[in-house]
Amino acid sequence: MAPLIGSPAAAFATARTRTRARIVIAGSGLGGIAVATRLTRMLDGAQITIVDQKEEHNYQPGYTLVATGVWPVDKVRDRNADFLPEGVQWVRDRVVAFDPVTNSVATSLGQRIEYDYLVVATGVHLDYAQIEGMDVAAIGREGLASVYPSPEAALATWRTMEAFAQRGGHALMTLPATPLKCAGAPLKMTFMLRDRLHRAGTLGRSQVQFLSATSNVFGVPAVNANVLERWKSLGIGVDYTHRLSAVDIGARRATFTRPDGTRLEKGYDFLHVVPPMRAPDAVRASDLAWKEGPFAAGGWLEVDKATLQHRRYPNVFGIGDINGTPRGKTAATVKKSAPIVAHNLVEMIAGRSPDHGFDGYTSCPLITREGSAMLIEFDYEGRLVPSLPMIEPLQDSFFAWMMKVRLLKPAYVSVLKGRV
Repeated sequence: MAPLIGSPAAAFATARTRTRARIVIAGSGLGGIAVATRLTRMLDGAQITIVDQKEEHNYQPGYTLVATGVWPVDKVRDRNADFLPEGVQWVRDRVVAFDPVTNSVATSLGQRIEYDYLVVATGVHLDYAQIEGMDVAAIGREGLASVYPSPEAALATWRTMEAFAQRGGHALMTLPATPLKCAGAPLKMTFMLRDRLHRAGTLGRSQVQFLSATSNVFGVPAVNANVLERWKSLGIGVDYTHRLSAVDIGARRATFTRPDGTRLEKGYDFLHVVPPMRAPDAVRASDLAWKEGPFAAGGWLEVDKATLQHRRYPNVFGIGDINGTPRGKTAATVKKSAPIVAHNLVEMIAGRSPDHGFDGYTSCPLITREGSAMLIEFDYEGRLVPSLPMIEPLQDSFFAWMMKVRLLKPAYVSVLKGRV
């Protein structure tokens, strides 16, 4: 079956390994729970602990559907407790420090939890603080939108988009220079904003401008070229090397900084803010972070991109958005890499070396308008790796739209429950 929906899980099936190992998993998003679920089935006698204070589990791939009026907000909200596997201890607390030398983590409530093996699944930090004047609480007011922070922010973004579409005006869509989770989200929001203007009949008196802090709009060259061609035909303007550095929410003014330090101020009626992203402080300040190279600035977890094992601390693995790897900050990435991480960790427990590698599989169902999407799948090298023969990766279709809207959340839940 296709990597997006099916799984090579059978290839990882083995007899349960007996062990008394203490395994700590920092984070209870898709990656943390998916690995925990698999480990409970692969190990006999292990003490598995998940550390995370959040009670609500959010289906983050659905945020763009909420923010563009396709889904009600309830569809992205579930109880975390409903997905945690039996036999796993849940510490309702937050890891604030990692000490890989003493094999322990510290929590916000003062606990010190020791481990034999650690899985880091903390996700990313949305660094809105890098944008002067930005206030996440103001999303939904004065034309300010941002799909990333929460279900509430996604809903507020939709209300702002809906109001903007009724009257039209000047929209600014932004993209930072840092690695992003769901790097397709800024593009989806741009396509859907234009579609909402078209449907409301206000496109003729509107302007949609995409400002990227980099020299492209998407890191896969074939996809980047395809999107730019589509935007040209749709009348969406693009400016490069424009980093959103400040916003005056009350005045509806955004400031962009160029690489030479030049600052440009632009007025707007609608502003979609995509924050710079980095590792959470607990990872960034620890010895687990990259110390040099392209991932050091963001404090990303230093893992081997194939085995997802830490390069200096072999009893540590990473899963999901926190990993400092060339690509791979999507739910589909976790879907394919969770069995690999679980398998390689069990190999370590059994006294063997990790022997399964991850190819960087990433998937982006890229919405182009209501009722149509492209299903884009690629690997670490940026090569397109389509998994469904009936879908041309750079051609939008109703089938790809239906996958995004109807099929991918059930597939996501199956990953949480270890069914695929």
